[in-house]
Amino acid sequence: MSHYAKVLDGKVIQVIVAEAEFFDTFVDTSAGTYIKTSYNTREGIHYGQDGNPDGGEALRGNYAGIGYTYDHIHDVFYPSQPYPSWTISAPNWAWTPPTPMPNDGKSYQWNETDKTWDLAQQLIIEET
Repeated sequence: MSHYAKVLDGKVIQVIVAEAEFFDTFVDTSAGTYIKTSYNTREGIHYGQDGNPDGGEALRGNYAGIGYTYDHIHDVFYPSQPYPSWTISAPNWAWTPPTPMPNDGKSYQWNETDKTWDLAQQLIIEET
């Protein structure tokens, strides 16, 4: 079985699972086009059943989700832009902040006003 995203005006409005032959007899009179998407593709990498990159074909950048954009020029799917300062580009088709998140094992949240990563507030639950 394969996955297909129904795209209308550049936005994914539905994702279905079907055999390719399904479209030989399927009649859908509503607007939109079905485009194949790969459940195993994320950020330009194809992953195997074990969750590790397997060198397979990374079809259309990302697995399509409802609300994703389909860029017909680059033939890729990608999610909505999380912040105005973040950019997206090939080959991974993932949104990238203007400064990388620190890699020190701590939790951070993006501060769009300052374009920085702020240490995330930690919720502490005390036992009584």
